[in-house]
Amino acid sequence: MKPSVGDTSGPGYGHPLSWSRTVDREMVHRASVAEVLLTDVRPDRDGGFAAAASWPRSHTTFPRDGTDLHSPLVMVETLRQLGIYVSLRYLGVPDDAHLLITDLRFSLRPDQEPRVGHGCTEVTCQVAVSGIRRGGNGVTNGLRLDVTYLADGTAFARAGGGARFVDPGRYAALRADRLTASPPPPTTGGRPAPALLAVAERRDVVITRRADTPTVEPADPNHPFFFDHPTDHVSGMVLLEAARQAAAAASGGALRRPTSGCLIATRFTEFAPAARVDCLPHHRTCVFRIRQDGGCTAYGVLGYGRHAP
Repeated sequence: MKPSVGDTSGPGYGHPLSWSRTVDREMVHRASVAEVLLTDVRPDRDGGFAAAASWPRSHTTFPRDGTDLHSPLVMVETLRQLGIYVSLRYLGVPDDAHLLITDLRFSLRPDQEPRVGHGCTEVTCQVAVSGIRRGGNGVTNGLRLDVTYLADGTAFARAGGGARFVDPGRYAALRADRLTASPPPPTTGGRPAPALLAVAERRDVVITRRADTPTVEPADPNHPFFFDHPTDHVSGMVLLEAARQAAAAASGGALRRPTSGCLIATRFTEFAPAARVDCLPHHRTCVFRIRQDGGCTAYGVLGYGRHAP
């Protein structure tokens, strides 16, 4: 296994990170071990964390689009898993807390990205935690995470975002009658071809068209990645992928692999009525907005430049 970049700490500084086995799936809120990307997470000398992630050579949801590069959404999923693991393992967030993403962003440099070879790609993550908020009981209820990704010692991407944690009682009060909601049966017709969206199969398509407008309607409500575990609302990962697919469709397939992006969630996006995806491609960017019941639930922008900041 490759050594980590810089010192790691915990029981002993200088010990290399391990890519030998994944962390417990419960620690990243995954039901399937196959969807766990993290293999090691340790505190470092600077108050942050060093982590190891194993990116699979192939992923059914995020194919390589005919290239030898990983999908940018694998990087975003690594960020999500890091936020959960660090919070549960090191910051005292209870196991039954609900994680709510407030915002996320990512950027990468295609000229520095690791090429997919034999086996998995071993990625080192340098993690900084800030903006920790605690409730009256002292329990962490919010934070921000910033992650730098390296392969073979070269930094090739950055990602970050904010999250808040809600205990089961408070979450039940927030969700009220929506607490038992589940994805509706998939609609038929109106879906773009998978090849246009750079996905492998029809079940990976998460949008359809209604009244000439893309809407968030996953083709598979039991999708092994997007719905790996039960949820009562549309997750941030589904929204980001819906925006990416809507941009690909709106651009005729020209904008398929973003090199940067951000998403800001303003409120829950429900399964019904189907949320609209308004997107406006312009040169190498696409601005998007998720709308439901006359209001905006999330918005952001995707960039497709060769050299993202």
